[in-house]
Amino acid sequence: MTTSGEIDVVVPGGSVHVWESGAGPPVLLLHGGPGLSDYTFSVVPELEDAYRVIRFQQRGLAPSTADGPFTVERHEADALAVLDVLGIERACVVGSSWGGHLSMHLAADHEERLSGLVPVDPLGALGDGGEADLERILADRVSPEVAARVGELDERAMAGEGTGDEALQAFALVWPAYFTDPAGAPPMPPMGISLPCYSQTWDSIHEHLARGTLEQKLPSVRVPTVFLLGAESPIPVEHGRASAALISGARCIVEPDCGHFVWLERPGSVRAAVDEVHARQ
Repeated sequence: MTTSGEIDVVVPGGSVHVWESGAGPPVLLLHGGPGLSDYTFSVVPELEDAYRVIRFQQRGLAPSTADGPFTVERHEADALAVLDVLGIERACVVGSSWGGHLSMHLAADHEERLSGLVPVDPLGALGDGGEADLERILADRVSPEVAARVGELDERAMAGEGTGDEALQAFALVWPAYFTDPAGAPPMPPMGISLPCYSQTWDSIHEHLARGTLEQKLPSVRVPTVFLLGAESPIPVEHGRASAALISGARCIVEPDCGHFVWLERPGSVRAAVDEVHARQ
């Protein structure tokens, strides 16, 4: 039976807002950020004719709770709460960017809840995950004046001194640089940002990277896994390849002439990766 609707799932501190559509094996979408509005609605149309697609606004922004704590563990627990309330024992988890990094933590800590894993151009599992390369390449793709302004705004955001409007201004300035052809980049979707979620979740990410959490845990993961990477992404493909190498049997698909939001430049690419994972279950 095809499902379509919205619900609020109770979590500590309030609730997270969930959208679902389609019918078939469940696919859980995790948006990037952290602290951004959910933007995975744009990938739903290529999935919902064959899968039950679930997405939710991560805590930090309405219509979900604005309250923390904003840690990797809390974000994991929120995702599991969504599956629990919807009565889903196992789902293929598709995560974009930070959401891809979160999806790897879910696989590492709760493999029994995953039927498959598709990280889409994720922050990596080793070293700094590609964070420094991301910042450098984005800066290289914009003018020096824009790069300086973005660096200033990001520093203020991480220190908890900036405003949401400033952080969104910085994101809008670099948005075109996430794509192969910045001049032809699609418009940035309507977006909000939670600075507490952004800065505190990054603190948690950095803590786990320093401890080597994923490096230690991912080699035991056995769920079918496909990494979908953009050849021209500001997160160089070697970070995704190194993460995939930690998971037994994981495969990398590198889409040429694609940046960070792969499905926007290669429609159908996420569907193909999910189909492959589903066939390998």
